[in-house]
Amino acid sequence: MIAATLPIQRPPGAKLLVVNERGEIQHVPRRRFVDFLRPGDLVVANDAATLPASLVGVHQPSGGAVEVRLAGRRSLAPDAVRRFSAVVFGAGDFHTRTEDRPPPPRLRPGDPLALGPLSATVEKILGHSRLIVLGFAGRPEAIWAGLARHGRPIQYAHLGTPLALWDVWTPLAGPPVAFEPPSAGFALDWQTLRALRVRGASVATLTHAAGISSTGDVELDRHLPFDEPYRISPATACAIRQHRVRGGRVVAVGTTVVRALEHAATRDGQVPAGDGLATQRINADSRLRVVDAILSGTHEPGTSHYELLLAFTDEVSLRRASEELEGHGYRTHEFGDSVLIEKRSSRSAD
Repeated sequence: MIAATLPIQRPPGAKLLVVNERGEIQHVPRRRFVDFLRPGDLVVANDAATLPASLVGVHQPSGGAVEVRLAGRRSLAPDAVRRFSAVVFGAGDFHTRTEDRPPPPRLRPGDPLALGPLSATVEKILGHSRLIVLGFAGRPEAIWAGLARHGRPIQYAHLGTPLALWDVWTPLAGPPVAFEPPSAGFALDWQTLRALRVRGASVATLTHAAGISSTGDVELDRHLPFDEPYRISPATACAIRQHRVRGGRVVAVGTTVVRALEHAATRDGQVPAGDGLATQRINADSRLRVVDAILSGTHEPGTSHYELLLAFTDEVSLRRASEELEGHGYRTHEFGDSVLIEKRSSRSAD
């Protein structure tokens, strides 16, 4: 696949690869996503806006330069911004590939970090020299202001120019809680949502703190995705219940929606409203209780996102889809093309 190098959310030539419930593959323009919906379907998207979660500064004990990438929190509460998990790099910026970034100065609990207008402290090392618990000093409103003034969107080397915050906000962006964009939602726009309703489908949202996609360390990447908080509103929980009673499908826009809904689901597939913390890894061994199809970006084998797609279809079909993506020049990463994968029917799997 080819890296998408421009931050264009909905390029006119965007592609969509469809894997249906029988494992059959089809290539269409992404604008035709709605054509694969059925009357009665419920499309669920993540309305999280993306934080400026990259903070450059100084490790004060050594005077060494650092980049801190916020990577997790335990709650979506607006005032719960004093403590984050974070991945720390040494000097440099996104122009260097993440896996080639130098390590930070040696970090110890209690070390102060100066991050622009923000003062922070290394509270704990989480089993890896780059992964820490970071505590910010000050009142929540001052921390929010410091993030807004000093932070930048997390960015990787395949994009050559600095991202602006509006580049990483989906059309449905609401609460600023994501660490990287829930980029499957880039495929949606108001025209698509209107066409979706004309087709007889509906839309609902949840809020999930989409995490980082790479830490730059193979060992640490094996632990991705980190635990991620989410919130499911009473309206969305009600919509899911009503659509399932009527026989409609739940179509998730992105892996974060799948994580939230499947973590919240009870044994019989009911989805309660409320807050939660998604701690599970979804893969080929997972039994999906709620989600029937997923609209997602393109993902390379070996990543946690690719493993999640194996919950929808078998390995042979997904491997064949990957070969098709490669052969047809699909673009990858957050501004790339998309796939729509329907959950494999039990009859087709026999």
